[in-house]
Amino acid sequence: MTSDDLIAIALGLPEARESAHFGKRDFRVGEKIFMSLPQAGRAVLKLTPGQQAMVVETDPGLCAPVPGGWGAKGWTSLYFDSADDERVRDLIGTAWRNVAPKALVAATLN
Repeated sequence: MTSDDLIAIALGLPEARESAHFGKRDFRVGEKIFMSLPQAGRAVLKLTPGQQAMVVETDPGLCAPVPGGWGAKGWTSLYFDSADDERVRDLIGTAWRNVAPKALVAATLN
């Protein structure tokens, strides 16, 4: 999987757009970030702490908490170079749902 693949997945989600913060590319719904690309081969996703704990346990090596306070809040590194496409797509979708307006999420499920 490449950065271009991740970008296509992220921008394929309803109302997602690309922006930047701290000099890094990010992907948002409204003003809320659900994914950033801080470096080659690594994305950062906005998961809940519970989601983060589950993915770290079930997919060792695929994900890790971001160091420090951001990681404690659920921000999770995703090492996507050799990752399964469907699993990555699922994780990006989860991050999007975590920040998207509830009405938008509900509309996409119908």
